[in-house]
Amino acid sequence: MAVTRRQKEVLDFISGFVQRNGYSPSFEEIARGLGLKSLATVHKHITNLQNKGLLERAHNRSRSIDVLPPRSKSTLPDRLPLAGRIAAGFPVEAPETAESISLGDIIGSRDVFVLQVRGDSMRDEHIVDGDYVLVERTQTAHQGEIVVALVNGAETTLKRYYLEGHTVRLQPSNAEMEPIYVPAEQVAIQGRALGILRRYA
Repeated sequence: MAVTRRQKEVLDFISGFVQRNGYSPSFEEIARGLGLKSLATVHKHITNLQNKGLLERAHNRSRSIDVLPPRSKSTLPDRLPLAGRIAAGFPVEAPETAESISLGDIIGSRDVFVLQVRGDSMRDEHIVDGDYVLVERTQTAHQGEIVVALVNGAETTLKRYYLEGHTVRLQPSNAEMEPIYVPAEQVAIQGRALGILRRYA
């Protein structure tokens, strides 16, 4: 969805502020940084960027403006032919079929975006460097779900989520890596993993 020049300036200012400071700017800091005289104008821009799916605000915490990953634009064909089932053990007969499958069959009506994986922290879940993860946009997660978590308003990571009292444990699926422990108020859930796409050629 298109953004105006001023909305892009607001978005860029917030992103840069978070990268420098590790937390979101206040409305006053945005107004001061962009030379805006009215907080109502800042609020209007933030609301419009929220409606376009580029920002998210949590109303139960201060400095709660989170920049969201851009919604993916799929260039895949609408449907792909489902040519049957294949055994990963002994060979089986593979009769031709007229069925087809699309990403819509997997995604349904959910709001989904795609992220490309960097690193091997989830390799024991068979999610490896270069894979594409289908992520359902959500702000909540259940224990043990694989989530996209924004930590300290600055860094996102793909891990299993466990809430332990006032602390969140972000658990890698790699025996060589240690879990990440973060105060719950410093973790914002941006989505949960639905599946992966992988290219071999």
